[in-house]
Amino acid sequence: MKILILGADGYLGWSTTVALSNDNHELILLDNYSKRKYMRKLGKKTLNNIPKAESRLKLLNNKNKILFYSLDCSIYSNMLSIIKKHKPDAIIHFAELPSAPFSMFNHKYSWETIRNNLQSTFNLLQCVKDVIPNCHIIKLGTMGEYGTPNIDIEEGWLKINHNKRSDKFLYPRQGSSLYHTSKIMDTDLIWFYTRMHNLRCTDLMQGPVYGIYPIQNIKNDQLVPMFTYDDIFGTVLNRFIVQAIVDKPLTIYGKGTQIRGYINVIDSINCIKITLQNLPKKGELKIYNQFTEQFSVLELSKIVKKSLKKININVKVNKIENPRIEKEKHFYNAKHSNLEKLGLKPLKLSEEIVIDIANYCQKFKKNIDTKTIIPKVKWQ
Repeated sequence: MKILILGADGYLGWSTTVALSNDNHELILLDNYSKRKYMRKLGKKTLNNIPKAESRLKLLNNKNKILFYSLDCSIYSNMLSIIKKHKPDAIIHFAELPSAPFSMFNHKYSWETIRNNLQSTFNLLQCVKDVIPNCHIIKLGTMGEYGTPNIDIEEGWLKINHNKRSDKFLYPRQGSSLYHTSKIMDTDLIWFYTRMHNLRCTDLMQGPVYGIYPIQNIKNDQLVPMFTYDDIFGTVLNRFIVQAIVDKPLTIYGKGTQIRGYINVIDSINCIKITLQNLPKKGELKIYNQFTEQFSVLELSKIVKKSLKKININVKVNKIENPRIEKEKHFYNAKHSNLEKLGLKPLKLSEEIVIDIANYCQKFKKNIDTKTIIPKVKWQ
């Protein structure tokens, strides 16, 4: 297939690029390196000091030439020119600012999150409608769109019976940050363009991701994505493991009873591959809940502590005041069977996986900036 990847330099964008190049697809990559820019501004560094995507393309095993464009997807003319030139079969959309704390940092970054995310999504939908309406749009959403409702979370849709009539609607959403709210608005935009203009779209509601290597049995450290561990851009399990390595207590927000669905980066990429193989009908929006296991934050900390004890790392745990406004004790039961029905074989979190991530992080221990561990952004 000819596949356009938006946001190809990021954690998932680069991981997807590596995996799909291995399958010899024709790839066109876009990124304006905005995440790197904001990390520099905020004094955050990645663990592994990874070169930019365009300088690493020669490392990829692909019989087809991989093209890279350093362009901003939130500028309409950029998106239009690339789509007109290449007319891809599928477009994978990662080109969004991906951090809840960043979106709550101040009014400037709050608006930048909303503006960038909505404008990029709008530009994509408008260009596909006008130029290649049969193209498959695959958009990375987030399980955080749903919030923590007191009922089961269905996979994207909810059937309602009301006054002896029934209908199906997008499952109600209630984000807990402006980042998650921007993703809710993305979903609404996608559904509008899908039903009004007969587009083919898939929205992947993904939980927090963890891990290093995007493909199993490939241990080339030059092919890994940027690994963030700081309080703004790092995901919880990756952060916990880095904290443990530098002998800092794991930072449990509040009681630690918050439950979320988690997924290994390898499974995340396999979900993308499955989605590429399952083209929606015209006018159909497919929504999958993309995670494999549910844990509370406390449960994750216990897994990390037990696992790292095996390699003589004594893990300490510290409950701190929760910087976020969120329910800490809540019901959480999210359905996530559709991707498994389509062939996903989940790679469950294990002590071996935690140790594998820790061993990788140990190699870059000298790069770890412990000042970025304690959260500085408060929702209040």
